[in-house]
Amino acid sequence: VQLQASGGGLVQAGGSLRLSCAASGSIGSINSMQWYRQAPGKQRGLVAQITTTGSTNYADSVKGRFTISGDNVMNMMYLEMHSLKPEDKAVYYCLAHTYTTRLGQQQVWGRGTQVTVSS
Repeated sequence: VQLQASGGGLVQAGGSLRLSCAASGSIGSINSMQWYRQAPGKQRGLVAQITTTGSTNYADSVKGRFTISGDNVMNMMYLEMHSLKPEDKAVYYCLAHTYTTRLGQQQVWGRGTQVTVSS
C-alpha cells in the first residue's frame, strides 16, 4: 500500500481546508485509516480515524470542526477541516492499518501535507 496526502495550504483563522489521502496498491488489505498531525516541537498525534465499516473517531480538539470520510473501498480518505484555528497548524499525515496473512498487521504512512493557519 502506498499513500499520498494532499490539500494542505495557508488559510486564515476561521477558514476551511480539505485534505485528501489517495491509497494505491493492495487497498483490500486496509482495515482502517487515520489522520495524524505534528506541530513543530510536538509529538505526532491522532486527529481522526475511519474504519472500513464507516466508524469514525476524533480527537477532542477537532470534534465538531473536522470530518473524516472515505470511499467504501478505502481508495480515498478525506479530512474536511472547518473553523480552523492557529493551533491547527501542523504537518498532517495519513496512515493506513493493513493486514495480510503473509505480513500480518502493518502500518503505512504517507508523506505529510502542511497546513498553516494565520491569525
